Amino acid sequence: MDYAEKVAVVNRYVEAFEKQDMAIIRDIYADNAVVEDPVGTDLHEGIEAVCAFYEGALSSGAKLAITGPVRSAANTAAFPFQVNMGEMSIDIIDVFEFDDQGKVVSMKAYWGPDNM
Repeated sequence: MDYAEKVAVVNRYVEAFEKQDMAIIRDIYADNAVVEDPVGTDLHEGIEAVCAFYEGALSSGAKLAITGPVRSAANTAAFPFQVNMGEMSIDIIDVFEFDDQGKVVSMKAYWGPDNM
């Protein structure tokens, strides 16, 4: 995957929250994907567990705003963004790891209480 393709996946991720569209989430993640959000919490393993996690996130009305450029090395992309839900906001950095088909196989979200 080149840089532009990775950025396109990041933009689709943001679009999924904007549209509350689970089909986008299902499309960008691999069947064997693992989500750790935030890092240090229980893993969501496999596409069904990943989708169950995002169903809650999307239904919360959270909106994402990218706050800096996507950084990329090898088969990964890291990007800073802010989650906004009403008057609450959280500053987060997500790291996507991609498989050979361009699907996200790992997502790690870096944030904690000090980022709220």
